[in-house]
Amino acid sequence: MNTAKSTATAFTLLYLLWGCEGAQLPTINGFNLQALVNAGSKVVEANRDYTEPEEVAMGHSVASVLLGAARLDPNQPLQRYVNRVGRWVANQTERRELAWHFGVLDDTNINAYAAPGGYIFVTRGLINLMENEAELAGVLGHEIAHVLRQHHLKAMRSGSSQQAFSELVGFAAERYRHRSGDAMKGEMAKRFLATTQELYTRGLDRGDEFEADRMGVILAARAGYDPFALMAVLQKIEQRKPGDRALSLMFKTHPAPADRLMAIERTLGDVKLPELAIGERRFQAQFGR
Repeated sequence: MNTAKSTATAFTLLYLLWGCEGAQLPTINGFNLQALVNAGSKVVEANRDYTEPEEVAMGHSVASVLLGAARLDPNQPLQRYVNRVGRWVANQTERRELAWHFGVLDDTNINAYAAPGGYIFVTRGLINLMENEAELAGVLGHEIAHVLRQHHLKAMRSGSSQQAFSELVGFAAERYRHRSGDAMKGEMAKRFLATTQELYTRGLDRGDEFEADRMGVILAARAGYDPFALMAVLQKIEQRKPGDRALSLMFKTHPAPADRLMAIERTLGDVKLPELAIGERRFQAQFGR
């Protein structure tokens, strides 16, 4: 039996084992295990597309893992501001009706993350590098593109991530047979946490990152922002000192900034654009600069 079929079988087995008791899997440490299993019984098959409810359920659990690693920044006006900018950029896409969620993580590292179903996070460390709203829009556009192209879902359905999810649900089904109760539920949460962390510390394919850059600058331009602003952020990242610990994960999970800059330059070429907004005053007002 191939990995995809065995994974689907394991999800289905766990669902049936729990369902025969008439009970629902609980939410543990923010992980909606019932929603995850309901989604997983269908979506792990290599040739099966995700439905939107399945995608959102998976994304909610993944977002819980990210929030477990770093809490949201307590600056509520900043959170509302980032959500307004993010939703305006997302409104320029074919998935404007998706329930998009944006958040700033209270983390000095420089990075941004997307989870399936419209969950997007940017670290305070990356926000602190920015000088205007167009730069924020460019970064959020990049992450929005990951959701639009379902890059993380594709990664979950292939390679080592698919094997990891197979092991997760197989383990859960086996433990349930032995009626290990809360201990099993806790282990399920730990396994899902480890599986998700493995995906986000390994990163996506380089091609996915380049595609997200291309789409990100286009989405920013559609929203009325200077599309070159994403390049400005990448230039600032490139200028940081080699070995900067705040950039260690970004450099591990993304192509080199210089390579991304060249790819964006090829995308934009000699495009003539009207004067577009950078939103410097609105952005600076969030920090009292």
